[in-house]
Amino acid sequence: MADVELVKKMLRAVLQANKGGVSLSRLQSEYKELTGDQIPHKQMGHNNLDALLETMPSVVRMERNRSGEMMCFPSLANETTHIAKVVARQRSSKKTGRPHLVNTQMRVKPAAPLVLNEQLNLKSRRQRCGSNNYMPMFNFSFPFFFTVCFNLPAPMNLNESLSPGKGKPYNPQQVQSRIKEVLGKYSNGFWVSKLPQIYRELYKQDLPTEAIKDLETWTHICTVEKTCSSNPSELLLYPAKDKASPTLSSSSSPSPPSSPTPLSPDLKVKLEELLIKYSNGLWAHALPKLFQDTYKTKLPGHVLENLHLLSDFCTIDYPMPDNPKRAILYRRSSSGGGAGEDENCNRRDSTTSEEELKLRQELGRRLSNHAVPSLQIPKEEYPSVLVVEATNTNGVILRYIGEGYSQAQESMEDEMREFYGLNQSSPTPLSAPLSGQLVAVRAEEEEEILRAQVCEVLADKVKVYYVDHGFSEVISKAKVFDLQEKFFKLPFQATKCKLAGLEPFCQDPGVLKKFETMASGRILLAEILERGQIPLVVLYDTSQDDDVNINAACMKALQDKTLASPLQVAYMNVTVSSVCSDGTVYCQLPSRGLAKLNEILEKIETYFHSQVTSEFLVSRPFCGKRCLARYKSKWSRVEITNLHGSRVLDILFIDVGVQASVEVFELREIPPPFLRDLMAIPPQAVKCCLADLAVSVGSWTPEAVQWLREKVLNITDCSMKVAKVDDAKRCIYVHLFTDKNFHDPARSLNHQMAQSDLFKTQPDVFLTSHRSLSGPRGGGGGGGGGGGRGNTTTSTPSETPSSPSSSLNLPPLLELSPPGGNMDVYVSVACHPGHFVLQPWRDMYKLVVLMGEMILYYNKTEEKPLNIEKNQIYAAKVENSWHRVLVKGVLTNGLVSVYELDYGKHELVSCTQLRPLIKEFRQLPFQGITAQLAGVKPRQWSEEASIVFRNHVEKKPLVAQLEAIQEATNPWDRKLTVFLVDTSQEERDIWVHDIMAEFADELTNEL
Repeated sequence: MADVELVKKMLRAVLQANKGGVSLSRLQSEYKELTGDQIPHKQMGHNNLDALLETMPSVVRMERNRSGEMMCFPSLANETTHIAKVVARQRSSKKTGRPHLVNTQMRVKPAAPLVLNEQLNLKSRRQRCGSNNYMPMFNFSFPFFFTVCFNLPAPMNLNESLSPGKGKPYNPQQVQSRIKEVLGKYSNGFWVSKLPQIYRELYKQDLPTEAIKDLETWTHICTVEKTCSSNPSELLLYPAKDKASPTLSSSSSPSPPSSPTPLSPDLKVKLEELLIKYSNGLWAHALPKLFQDTYKTKLPGHVLENLHLLSDFCTIDYPMPDNPKRAILYRRSSSGGGAGEDENCNRRDSTTSEEELKLRQELGRRLSNHAVPSLQIPKEEYPSVLVVEATNTNGVILRYIGEGYSQAQESMEDEMREFYGLNQSSPTPLSAPLSGQLVAVRAEEEEEILRAQVCEVLADKVKVYYVDHGFSEVISKAKVFDLQEKFFKLPFQATKCKLAGLEPFCQDPGVLKKFETMASGRILLAEILERGQIPLVVLYDTSQDDDVNINAACMKALQDKTLASPLQVAYMNVTVSSVCSDGTVYCQLPSRGLAKLNEILEKIETYFHSQVTSEFLVSRPFCGKRCLARYKSKWSRVEITNLHGSRVLDILFIDVGVQASVEVFELREIPPPFLRDLMAIPPQAVKCCLADLAVSVGSWTPEAVQWLREKVLNITDCSMKVAKVDDAKRCIYVHLFTDKNFHDPARSLNHQMAQSDLFKTQPDVFLTSHRSLSGPRGGGGGGGGGGGRGNTTTSTPSETPSSPSSSLNLPPLLELSPPGGNMDVYVSVACHPGHFVLQPWRDMYKLVVLMGEMILYYNKTEEKPLNIEKNQIYAAKVENSWHRVLVKGVLTNGLVSVYELDYGKHELVSCTQLRPLIKEFRQLPFQGITAQLAGVKPRQWSEEASIVFRNHVEKKPLVAQLEAIQEATNPWDRKLTVFLVDTSQEERDIWVHDIMAEFADELTNEL
């Protein structure tokens, strides 16, 4: 009999991670991904899963969505409320007390995984390696990056145990640009024998051995000289001589021209200016158009052919070795300087008011021996924060929530309450407090002892600022005490942040009122865009079914409602701007706002033509940001809806209702002269649905969508009659006409579609899309025809999977260290010690680049009929990203079971979300490889053990020591046996198999 409480616990964990709801059909796969087993509804006495879930109202709430699919949501049971107790005590200037408990659990947006900023220190550990008993000591740090790519000019390794094999092909252009950069720092030359060490220290990669042999031929990069030493192998390396003509002795890349035209100083300045705007990297292929748009002149043609000419001010990286023309350019950061020293420092005293400067000077004089440390910004990208108040969105007062912040503050205040108690031995009040002095204060309305700074000394009262709570108060001098030295150790907890996108409207009354309503006194999620003394953030309320972008909501407070389309019964001169694949129609209705919008956009076109500057390039995109992008060759307003790293993003053209995926260099900032006027105009795309159709939105056939598009798109004199308004869905149900005669319902497009056969083929769509048919393989790609001629619609356990290796053009196998070697890995999925999925760390940035390319390619392609076959490779859209997948089975309801080859996850997707995987996306080896933990005996792991294992390894970078490699015909069938080591702690390395062995022994002893 299954453990009911354990099943409830696991279900609750799945649902809490999917607060936006998870479909009933997907709940099983989510549960299995977490636990390794299916939900045991039959063992618990229920014929189906629905019946079991209905008996657990405290765990799950079920309801159907608008398309009729059953969705499961977490119930707001008492069991989850204890998480909210992490909230620190909140006080306002009027009353102290507890804040609103809004977010009981932090949720990270699935489409944009975290960017971790932390230090990893890899220490030596024992291993047998030849005659050596110990590994060398490694100690270096770097920023992690997963979805936000291009933070670094090259992939960073966690350890240095791997080195490229002798004679292995490499990218000479990349190595040449780096060696030129090294020689720029060592202009007087150095020993060639020192080059590998210098190269490794600078780029965290090993110098290819073949490159050392080619040094003498790279006369345009360096000069190699032999010395008179008795050791003829010792060579000296100098920068290239001026008269040296460039040659290149490598077959892997074409030779550069013998005498490329050097870049002019003006051209260098302009190119460096562009790279400054795109600090996370700029693709070389984007340079010509970007240069033309920005400076109104063409980029010299020889620049792209000779990227090494840019090496004076930029670093060049080639993430796609098979395509040397796909290069990423990074502006070379200047060495030295202390600009980055305080990027994690979040000081309360970072304002520039003269009053606070005086207080700070006074405080420094009083507390010369008792310095308070600066508050450090949390390392995670999405910390929880408690919003105190805001009189200016450029200086929102908040407090960080969590260990080391609110928890440390509560512990300190509990200790202060005990130290400054009401007993006889309690300290006496300060007789003469000074302005700027740090003191302990007994709060007016509650018997709390708080840290404060004296702002002003009055006759018998003192005005103080509570440095941990962010507000001021006038209190009696009898409540002010000397602050003991031990209470100086914790940084001031009240700090400030700046809301991204609201800088020009930081003191707008409407914006501040909206922010007060939505955020003040609440615990929110903060996405940190820029770290500094006052970090730039986007705030999210994740307590609702859908996450609410606070910044974007405040921006809407600037809209002038009189410029929106007035609601009336009928409209003429309607423009249908978009017909979505689910049947939703977006229309532009005649209004003052639309006329004003078109007028302003025309002025912006003229304005951009007259400007020669990089000022309007969007260098820091974020969700909810309003900016401009080209739509039908004209600038149009857009809102960023999702980011896929730092280069590729999804946008919505808010005035036409069209979604698109673009690269960041295609966006422009709204020029300041037009910013307020554009923000005042509400979005002009009105969401509509055709009324009186038997088929609901979401169930339209491709034929029906195409028919409607041909009828209404590019026609400006449509008319429509409103049937009803659905405020909940923010949608208007209408009858649509292609002329102005809206009085005759029989002439409506609704009536024509209802009388046609456009929807009658809908039940057959799924039946034809998932059969295994002969002829060219849409998803197999590269292999041409062949294949079975069966009519298999579902897979049965008795079937023998056919090997696609012979007919598919598969990527090369993932290179692995030999048994006994070490690999830097990221654990993407962890079920239990017997099954988890690793990704090699060194190529992770290449996967990010690949997925960005797939998003750009597939989001621009139209859906076409596809013959989906089991055991074939495709591209599949999962949530908002495109993945390389293996089809495991095709279901009769139109869903397809797929395995993500780069991440190791199993998913169910609609057959309409699959596309052929083209050759360009088959070059990078599949990055996910299954593994089992070495050092522990194989067993049936309990749920408790699986959870412990998952908490230690999943979504974490680790070091894997290979014990054994089980090869297989298909890359997804290979399996590793590895030891996993967590090296993130300063004191010691954590060997995961030791933890699991101890845990297994404890369970055995308990039994």
